[in-house]
Amino acid sequence: MSGDSRQLRKDVGEYKEFWVQEQQLRQKEEAADDLPRVKLTTNKGEIVIELFENEAPETVGNFISLVKKGFYDGLTFHRVIAGFMAQGGCPQGDGTGGPGYSIYDECKRPDLRRHFRGSVSMAKTSAPDSGGSQFYICFRPTPDLNGKHTVFGRVVEGMDVVDNLQRRDPNDKTPPTPDEIVKAEVLRDRGHEYLPHKVE
Repeated sequence: MSGDSRQLRKDVGEYKEFWVQEQQLRQKEEAADDLPRVKLTTNKGEIVIELFENEAPETVGNFISLVKKGFYDGLTFHRVIAGFMAQGGCPQGDGTGGPGYSIYDECKRPDLRRHFRGSVSMAKTSAPDSGGSQFYICFRPTPDLNGKHTVFGRVVEGMDVVDNLQRRDPNDKTPPTPDEIVKAEVLRDRGHEYLPHKVE
């Protein structure tokens, strides 16, 4: 067996354990039924995201703050890569924009959430603490991103809508027209103020 094959078997084994842990967390969350939720109404349909405030409170605070301001309304899923993820939240529509500030990473916490199908995570550059408004939704587990990007939620309704988003790479010469977030709204929160903790 090659070194790559051995590593793959190791990764698969570890991810099975991570999935068991994730299922246990989800059962507890379903029982508590108090996590914030946001609905993205797109031109393809509705996507409901449950937010992991317990493990990523700063990221969730920033996201909810932006949603309540209407920041995401009219923005697009500018980068949608088959078999990988759908990325949105850029006011420039090309991956270069943000809210005018960045927030702190929460992907090094001991209780970090990992990337599975439907996970919602902060997009950023390779530099630490460089996320702002852009996020992505995973089409599949992406273990190579664990500990590098903050997973702050998961799709609980509308994954079929995510699957149907227009595939596009903004770097192509003539990318197809992107799908749009018509409106983002908070369905439920925990009743306190949500504000971004900006990087100084």
